[in-house]
Amino acid sequence: MANPLLPRVEAAAARLIYALPRPIRRLIAGKPIRLDGQELALDAQLLLRLQQVGKSSMSQDTPELARAMLAESQHLVSGKPIEPVSTRELTIPDDNDGIPATLYTPDGLPEDSGLLVFYHGGGWVIGTRASHDNTARFLARYAGVRVLSIEYRLAPEHPFPAAADDAVAAFDYAYAKAKDLGADPERIAVGGDSAGGNLAAVAAQVTTRRGGPAPAFQLLLYPGVDASVRRRSRELFGSGFFLTDTDMTWFIDHYAPTGVDRTDPRLSPLLAKDFSGLPPAYIATAGFDPLRDEGEAYGEKLREAGVPVAASRQSDLIHGYVNFLGVGTRFREAAAEAAGALRLGLAGIN
Repeated sequence: MANPLLPRVEAAAARLIYALPRPIRRLIAGKPIRLDGQELALDAQLLLRLQQVGKSSMSQDTPELARAMLAESQHLVSGKPIEPVSTRELTIPDDNDGIPATLYTPDGLPEDSGLLVFYHGGGWVIGTRASHDNTARFLARYAGVRVLSIEYRLAPEHPFPAAADDAVAAFDYAYAKAKDLGADPERIAVGGDSAGGNLAAVAAQVTTRRGGPAPAFQLLLYPGVDASVRRRSRELFGSGFFLTDTDMTWFIDHYAPTGVDRTDPRLSPLLAKDFSGLPPAYIATAGFDPLRDEGEAYGEKLREAGVPVAASRQSDLIHGYVNFLGVGTRFREAAAEAAGALRLGLAGIN
């Protein structure tokens, strides 16, 4: 049985390392890393060095092992719970066993606020509401919105399109029950990081194309939007920058195994034929991320279709940065920009 004190000790050690004088942190991290005209932030490089010491990887021999390792390590760099934010557990009814969800409400937020339906990252295979708890809290508090964080079904037990179906069902629930959730039904955004960004983009496309209620805004954080091809950024940053080429192959093979059409827009929303009429979007990419180029290509597709887009490359960061809120300062700065974009994206909608 794992020692319950170990994660606390490791988290405290990480905070101590980040509190060291900059010259010492640079000595631990090593010489600055420059690639593709970008320089990796010291906070990110130091995290990668600590990851090398721990020999951690998101992909493992089995999904069960990968999930267990994430559960053990998720609090190492996420930071102390952001307060004051209240939570309420609920279940979204569907045709299966229901979708568990958590509603986050910052203290003092009035009724009829904006609401973000949030889909966690983890390659559709790992990740939970718990692994992204502080990310949801951060967005709720600093964007001034309610956040409905969804526990969608994971692969390989539930392969494509289960997660995509849950993403759409969650938005539909949020819209139908907006008043019960304390939200304005016309100020509901969808958003997520990585695989969660994929699901948010899919939910926006599906709801827009069918007619009827659709999101008012998209918050897409380093999203995976094309499972059909390899882009230059995957070749450049596929090793040594947290999310690896091996991880990406492992994730997609579990979510979309042999026989799945990987050009299906519900899996690869970048390949949709029509982008017109989609909600305004904030799309953040990380400079040292294998997913960088496809996320930026998605922003171009939206822009070409006349959709308002704020595209932001965090050129000095790595994949996953909105989960690293407990160490350094650079990750929180990038997350704060996303929260500000969400606040502005929902503020002017009546």
